Amino acid sequence: MKNQALVVCFSATGTTKGVAQRLAAAIGAEFVEIVPAKPYTADDLDWRDKKSRSSVEMADRKSRPAIANAVPNLADYTTVFVGFPIWWYREPSIIDTFVESNAEALAGKTIVPFATSGGSGMGDSTANLQALAPKAKVTEGRRFGASVDADTLKAWAADATK
Repeated sequence: MKNQALVVCFSATGTTKGVAQRLAAAIGAEFVEIVPAKPYTADDLDWRDKKSRSSVEMADRKSRPAIANAVPNLADYTTVFVGFPIWWYREPSIIDTFVESNAEALAGKTIVPFATSGGSGMGDSTANLQALAPKAKVTEGRRFGASVDADTLKAWAADATK
């Protein structure tokens, strides 16, 4: 099963999941959603509340929210697309949990980040992921709108993995 691509994503509201599923279908990749051990509520996601769960997690760069589900054997893949919403101009802490806890399994692989956001860019997400998986090659990430079409995703994926 080598040379396969895997699309992994965390999606708090379903927007990123929709993009990730379209990407996986467009490139013929397996899709896995990162499921938090403790699901996020609307109150948890209130970025205006400095005491909300997401605000507290994002303020602490060492925060590593637990993941409920297992990931397929990463040895089966050469490229791992990692999708997430942009929170506080970077990847959510649960993405850090995924990348850091799988850093050895990601060694020698290409990680291709992608994100959804109402307007924020990727920020320092690419550099953050590279620091968490130093033996992987992390390519420059790209932000997409919720309605991005499969053809755009397929063309981007082909270019991102050259």
